[in-house]
Order: sequence, then structure tokens, then C-alpha cells
Amino acid sequence: MKITFLGTGTSQGIPIIGSTHPVCLSDNPKDKRLRVSILVEWDDYCYVVDCGPDFRQQMLNAKVTKIDGVVFTHEHADHTMGLDDIRPFFFRQGDIDLYAHKRVFKALEKRFDYIFTSEAKYPGVPSVIKHEIKNEPFTLGNLEIIPVDGLHYKLQVFGFRFGNFAYLTDMKTVPDVEIEKLRDLDVLVVNALREEPHISHFNLEEALEFIEKVRPKRAYLTHISHWLGFHDDVQQKLPENVFLAYDNLQITI
Repeated sequence: MKITFLGTGTSQGIPIIGSTHPVCLSDNPKDKRLRVSILVEWDDYCYVVDCGPDFRQQMLNAKVTKIDGVVFTHEHADHTMGLDDIRPFFFRQGDIDLYAHKRVFKALEKRFDYIFTSEAKYPGVPSVIKHEIKNEPFTLGNLEIIPVDGLHYKLQVFGFRFGNFAYLTDMKTVPDVEIEKLRDLDVLVVNALREEPHISHFNLEEALEFIEKVRPKRAYLTHISHWLGFHDDVQQKLPENVFLAYDNLQITI
């Protein structure tokens, strides 16, 4: 299995428009972060988890020519607003499979009504196949996917386990019963917004405590804001099996 970090930034990305914060002005490519998303590939399958406003550029950066579907963690704009850019895949492949909680589909149907309409569509509008997911295993390709239920402040969000890899973003609270789904992982990816506490995201301390509780072989931090600091400085402070993810990083499991 190959994982590509398409984006590792928070909702505004890094650099933030107009910001003079030193991290936003950094020349290090690892300090430049598009909105958070990953590409998961195994055998002949290729799935995207979330498609935010940077989806088009991320697909170009990763040279993706085919996707088997898009899986959504939740409905916030930084995770969904690139949906229209599935069009090139639709033109080549036909209808695109989408996987999401029914509440997320309700939000998508409101924002992208022209995609989900049952009426005659404007030429060039993509068509999709909806797959509602609940907090129970489902199948992508030939692999069983295990949802991990958590809270983003008061909003329900899904993380996902793909074999021995798990991806959790925008988490603040994960019940113990859900943590049990994360045992014996090779790789865990979890959000770590900044050092200061935040109402709806793990901060760095909480992320490291969560990693210690789950005990994966390796862990990567994502959904990072400029407030966390320079990539190279933060990496030096982390435990030896914890890494700060960056855009276009690829790992194999």
C-alpha cells in the first residue's frame, strides 16, 4: 500500500493569504501546505480521502490519472470544496463513486446541487454514485475499511483504517471503544494543529498522547497550522517514531 500526502495544512493552508508570519514566509517547501487530503493506493485501486479546495492542484502534483472514488471524513469546506474537479476523471471513467455519512451527502447536495440533481444536467457536469457509510466496516475494491468515529468539537467525523494504516483528521475526541479499532497499526496519521489548545482539533501534546495510547509502529502528524512552527524545528522535538508529514510525502506499508 502506498500513501501520498496530497495536503497537510489546516483550513487556510500555508502560507495564509496576506500573512507575514515567519512560517508563512518560509522558503522551505515542507512549510508550504495545501489543504489536508491523502491518496491511498493498493493493487490496482486508487482512492482519495477528502477533496478540498486544492484538489485540482493536488491531482496534478501527484500525476493522478485515475481514481476509484472519494471518501469523505466530514463536510467542512476544506475537505469538500474541490468536488467539481472530479470532472476530468468523470469524462474518462464515467460516474465517480463517493463514500460519506448521510449528513455529509446532505451538505454536498446543497453546495453542489447541480451534480446531485435528478433533473437534466448542464453539459459537462459530473455524475456520481452515492455510498452512504455508517460506523461499520465497508469495502473499497478488495479491502475492508473500518470507520473510526470521533468528534470535531461537536461534529461527528470519520477516520478510516485501511489494513494496517489508519488516517484520522480533524479529531478532538475519540472514545475508547473506537481506539480499540486502532490496535496493531503499522502507521497512524493524526491531526496536530498547533501547540496551544484548540476547541476542535488535537494540539501537539494531545496528538502525542493519543499516539502513545494507540502505540502504532510509526505515526505522522497532519492538518498543521503555521502556529505549530517551522517543519524542521518541530521534527527535532518529536519522538523517534513520530514524523511531521509534508505535502507530496509518500510512504509505503
